[in-house]
Amino acid sequence: MATASTNAPPQRGWYKRNEIAITPWLFLTPAVLFFSVYVIIPIGQSFWISFHEWDGLGEKIFIGTDNYERLLGLGDQRMDRKFETSFWNNIRWLVLYLLAIPMGLFIALLLNQTVRGIRLYKSLFFFPFVISQVVVGLVFSWFYLPNDGLFDVMTGWFGIDIRGGVLGNPNTATYGIIAAGLWPQTAYCMILYLTGLNAVDPEQVEAGRLDGARGWKMLWYVIIPQLKPATFIAFVVTIIGALRSFDFIAVMTNGGPFGSTRVLSFYMFEESLSEFGFRMGYGAAIAVVLFFIMLGFIVYFLYSMWRDEQAAR
Repeated sequence: MATASTNAPPQRGWYKRNEIAITPWLFLTPAVLFFSVYVIIPIGQSFWISFHEWDGLGEKIFIGTDNYERLLGLGDQRMDRKFETSFWNNIRWLVLYLLAIPMGLFIALLLNQTVRGIRLYKSLFFFPFVISQVVVGLVFSWFYLPNDGLFDVMTGWFGIDIRGGVLGNPNTATYGIIAAGLWPQTAYCMILYLTGLNAVDPEQVEAGRLDGARGWKMLWYVIIPQLKPATFIAFVVTIIGALRSFDFIAVMTNGGPFGSTRVLSFYMFEESLSEFGFRMGYGAAIAVVLFFIMLGFIVYFLYSMWRDEQAAR
């Protein structure tokens, strides 16, 4: 009996018995902690502040859903006209910003060629993505200058005169800013598609050729289906970028002329932190509305990705 007791395997501790299950969580804990402190908790605080009237320094006064009623025109109140303008400008951003995806794909297809100097061309198209968006906004502000700007000079050749310049005219200012934002966003989509094109299966391409696929048929039925992961990321990033467009507006027009270029993120800033605002509760209500709009798109894309994975099994 003594010999059997001596040869028995030593008892392992609790961690050793559960090491495989616990170790991943040990690596995830710092990330989860930081995400909770800097993302989840601030989101909860924004919800709580939106039910108060608060200037950011004094005591919070609980007012329930009054901020949302005034913002959305619920009950007997009329919808905030500034919020309405900001919302529809965000819709314009969302629709037109999506042009970056087909433009990025088109440029990626052009650059995915084995010709002399192609690396230089790729660098030139990649360049806008490297530049700060503030710098891009300043460059386009000079480009749109009335009388002296290159855009005004070029439109003058065709007898087109935009009163007040692109950024000085309420009818064209928003579209001018969106065009500025499309420049670096197209470069980002181009990079995604160039990476996706490197992963295209040459055997499928060859099979398509044997079946008579050429030109647009090859692109539509063989190439684009294999670029679905890149397209998914491009859609998500572009939609989020369109909904949180702030820096271009702040640099190029500061919400003008006459508030015609406001979007929800800029209006939130105006109400919360600008010299005309310091209404933290109202600004938080705008932030919550913007959060739910973004959340709707993100949930839809995540559901689509999960559904595709389930169908592939």
